[in-house]
Amino acid sequence: MAHRRTRLIAALDTLNLATAQQWASSLEGAVDAVKLGLEFTYSCGLKAVSDISQHQKLFLDLKLHDIPNTVASGLKALTPIKPLLTTIHASGGTEMIQRSREVLEEAFPNDLERPKLLAVTVLTSMNTQTLAEIGVNATPLQQVVRLGRLAMQAGADGLVCSAHEIVALRDALGDTPELVVPGIRPAGSQADDQKRIMTPRQAAEAGADWIVVGRPITRAENPALAAQNIQDELNAR
Repeated sequence: MAHRRTRLIAALDTLNLATAQQWASSLEGAVDAVKLGLEFTYSCGLKAVSDISQHQKLFLDLKLHDIPNTVASGLKALTPIKPLLTTIHASGGTEMIQRSREVLEEAFPNDLERPKLLAVTVLTSMNTQTLAEIGVNATPLQQVVRLGRLAMQAGADGLVCSAHEIVALRDALGDTPELVVPGIRPAGSQADDQKRIMTPRQAAEAGADWIVVGRPITRAENPALAAQNIQDELNAR
């Protein structure tokens, strides 16, 4: 496997605009991108999302999942924000993923400016038991590989997955997928609500392109220093 640079995304998980702005400002130059998700977007609105994206590269993690035309229209509405990365659910199926890719290509004729379309496979809060509860008789690993293969064939640029599925996805799909990995906790951090976790260095060595770290950065006394310590860990490989 080719050596890759693993980049760091700070998850700005908050309902408060001033808090998100403070975090984003303090992390300028310390992270490669910031993530804004459902809680911030619903609480503060798309203008606030757009404002933060003026100062940081943005991973807009809204995990769209609906009928194909609705998801495509939703993505089209988000294109003025120009996120670096954005997410849909792989479980929406082939047509939904294809339409999502098409609408992004139409909005960004220059492929270098097009947001990378990431498909969410299995949420990191889920395990075999929670999959069984929704009728999926497979382990998280089996389901991730199944959905990952479907998504990449349908036109996704990459996948959101747990660190523990990286190696299996690389074995099944090679170096092509851009793998974005949440559930990353530096050694000594609390697991919080993530069930399938790994340290930054472990995820990088497994083949992650991006790692997403939230509370260990944003709750640190010095968020920029916490981020820099993670960057140093990534760069020391």
